[in-house]
Amino acid sequence: MRGGSTEHVAARAVDHGRLQGRVVRVLAAGQVLGGLGTGAALGLGALLVADVSGSPAWSGMAATMGTLGAALLSVPLATLALRRGRRVSLTTGALVAVLGSLTVVAAAVADLLVLLLAGILLLGAATTLNLQARFAATDLAAPGRRARDLSLVVWATTVGAVVGPNLYEPGEALAGVLGLPPLAGGFVVAAVAQALGAVVYVAGLRPDPLLVAAADEAARVPAGGAPTPRAGGLRVLRGSAAARRAVLTIALSHAVMVALMSMTPVHLTGHGATLTAVGLTISLHVAGMYALSPLFGGLADRWGRRRVVLVGQALLLASLVLVLVGSESHTAVVVALVLLGLGWSAATVAGSALVVTAVEPPQRPALQGVADALMSLAGAVGGALAGPVLAWVGFSGLAAVLVALVAVTTAVQLRPAPSGPAAP
Repeated sequence: MRGGSTEHVAARAVDHGRLQGRVVRVLAAGQVLGGLGTGAALGLGALLVADVSGSPAWSGMAATMGTLGAALLSVPLATLALRRGRRVSLTTGALVAVLGSLTVVAAAVADLLVLLLAGILLLGAATTLNLQARFAATDLAAPGRRARDLSLVVWATTVGAVVGPNLYEPGEALAGVLGLPPLAGGFVVAAVAQALGAVVYVAGLRPDPLLVAAADEAARVPAGGAPTPRAGGLRVLRGSAAARRAVLTIALSHAVMVALMSMTPVHLTGHGATLTAVGLTISLHVAGMYALSPLFGGLADRWGRRRVVLVGQALLLASLVLVLVGSESHTAVVVALVLLGLGWSAATVAGSALVVTAVEPPQRPALQGVADALMSLAGAVGGALAGPVLAWVGFSGLAAVLVALVAVTTAVQLRPAPSGPAAP
């Protein structure tokens, strides 16, 4: 971080309560727009890859490349946040997502699989943006409200992300007007929405919450004292058992969600479902992911983060069991996808709060970047393996495999809590 930036922020008289309220509102507005874009493209990526490649076995590569892109971009954007603040980092992420959406459209026109996968890789910046925004909500949050403020930003994604999948058919109509392939229209919507999100971050995050928090931390160091040293995210992770457990929790929970969700459009269309039905199913799933996140955030602050993580694992297990016994029923799949979203929400909100409290403030941005990278990488692996597993043992067989990941997370959380700077 540039010293001049920190000194400039420190010189201002900042009303932290008022600033935090505005930061949460700005982040929420950006998430609405970002959610609209990613929601419009969610599910279409798998269908577009299957269409361009000519084989449903490739469909899982959409989730793989998207989450791999998020993993690759997480640490650079977190480093940018550490040096230049959240405003620059989030704006940059939104602009990279715009580039990714436009690249997907170009690939659809040219019918080029390699270009399509590259565009989806860049579009992973939208996921990175989504993940980093939730941590940005904790930079100035009071300790007893961290999970709640984090969850409010997660919740804001609901509006756009639930509406987005229902733009599949309007997206087709837009593609027709623009002379594009039918599945490309949703990515045009994504590009416009992310561009508007970038404008929101540029205009709204002044002063920057991370720079204000860094200035506050520097001011608290007594004269002659040494501030907590910064370290790379992997080094912080190696040195903290609490951080390792928190990161493992959100990574495995995300892998379960991505693997099952990414194969749902392929499974449903293979059983005769229309794009409208697929869009509605994904909308309900996304509603489960985000709509109740403030509830889980409040419970995490009140009950404890570990208990809410375990609630999330129970919901994920219920989803997988329902797929195991009812994969041929569209209704059962819809209910399972809602439970999958709820389980992901509880585990991610509470697990992210555990990441925030695992280490001292100067070390948090670096750890957050690594946590997001590993979370996205786990999703990439889940998405990559989901396609072949679906082709081999079917949708119910995929659910059976994913039960093992839920069991691992549950076992880790039931172990005695490791020590950390703040009680989880």
